[in-house]
Amino acid sequence: MLMPEVSDLLRIGLDGVTRCWWPGDDPLYVDYHDNEWGRPTHDDTRLFEKLVLEGFQSGLSWITILRKREHFRAAFDGFDPHVVAGYDAGDVTRLLANPGIVRHRGKIEAAINNAGCCVDLIALEGSLDAFIWSFQPSLEHPERDTRSDWGSPIPSITETSTRLSKELKRRGWKFVGPTTVYAFMQAMGLVNDHVPGCVSRDEA
Repeated sequence: MLMPEVSDLLRIGLDGVTRCWWPGDDPLYVDYHDNEWGRPTHDDTRLFEKLVLEGFQSGLSWITILRKREHFRAAFDGFDPHVVAGYDAGDVTRLLANPGIVRHRGKIEAAINNAGCCVDLIALEGSLDAFIWSFQPSLEHPERDTRSDWGSPIPSITETSTRLSKELKRRGWKFVGPTTVYAFMQAMGLVNDHVPGCVSRDEA
C-alpha cells in the first residue's frame, strides 16, 4: 500500500506500471525514466553531454531537450569534449543555423567553453567521472540529498549541488548553477530521487 504522503508523486501508466509522476505517458519520456534517469553513470562523454544539455535546458523543459538530443549529438560531434573544445567562430555560426538544436548563442558558446574546462579538468583529476563522483553525498553525512522524509517536497537544490556548482564555476564552467547541477546529479545517479513505490527506484 502506498504511503499517503508520496502517492501524489506516483502515477500508474497506461501500461499498468507505477512510476514517478513526471514522464506521464510520453513513450520517449517513459523510456528515459525507466532506462536512464537515476542510473549511476561513469562515462566521461555522457557526463559531459548531460552537463551541457542541462545548461541548454535552462528556461525550457527537459522533454524539449530530450526530443532534440540526437540532433545535439550530431551537431556536437557526440559530445567528445576534446573535439568540442576546438570549435571556433565558424562552428558557432554553424550551430546557430542548425534548426535541430536550441539556437541560443550564449548556451552554444558556454558549451564550447565548458568543453575546454572539461579537458583541463580531466588532465588534472584523471577523469570527469572521478571528479563528479567525489561529490556523491556521503552515507555518513547524507544532508538532504539522501533524505528519507518523502513527506517533504523533492528539492531543486541541495548543499552538495551548491558545492559542486561553485567548484565548477571556479574552474571556469558556465550555465552550471546549483539547480542545474542538482538536476544533473539526479539524472546521473549521484542521488536516487525515484519516488518510493516507483518501479525504477530499487533498480537505480
